[in-house]
Amino acid sequence: MLLAVYLISALVLLIASFVVFRIFVRRDYWRKGRLTPFSTFLEVLIFALHGTFTYIYIPSDWPVLHISPLLNVIGVISMGGGLAIVITAMVGLGLCRSLGQEANALKQPGLYRATRNPQIVGYALLVIGYAALWPSWFALGWVALYAAIAHTMVLTEEEHLRNTHGQEYVQYCKQVPRYLGFLMKIAHEETRDI
Repeated sequence: MLLAVYLISALVLLIASFVVFRIFVRRDYWRKGRLTPFSTFLEVLIFALHGTFTYIYIPSDWPVLHISPLLNVIGVISMGGGLAIVITAMVGLGLCRSLGQEANALKQPGLYRATRNPQIVGYALLVIGYAALWPSWFALGWVALYAAIAHTMVLTEEEHLRNTHGQEYVQYCKQVPRYLGFLMKIAHEETRDI
């Protein structure tokens, strides 16, 4: 029964995120060049629903951790690091810009020089850390669900930025990776050495 509830809820959340990002958000970007408060609310709601998704599978005694001390440390460090990255990225870009409500020149402050989506990467670390504290197949699915939702949002934002900033954004994409550049550089160097 739990598996069925989990799978149905995940499917509903995936469909809802697709509708929000690829229809409402995309329409706002196309018509207004920024998000309306309603679309911003829908985006926040999608991520809030994803965050509360864990209540479907976390055991009833969830404050008690039933894992190794090493996983506890990894989980807490990952969550703390992820939260620090999210806050740093949002402060560096500005809250209104972070929420898509302000459209100006293409800015690449701080962490945005290392990844085009530091908020997504930071929140992914937070999600992974949380999943490490209560490891299960459900937790792994929750991480994958976040990846799918976030990627849908990123594709919509990239489409808008490419339409708004043209060649300047295309050049930025060539210089800065979408998510984790150091992994791409390692893979590129390994294939070059072969």
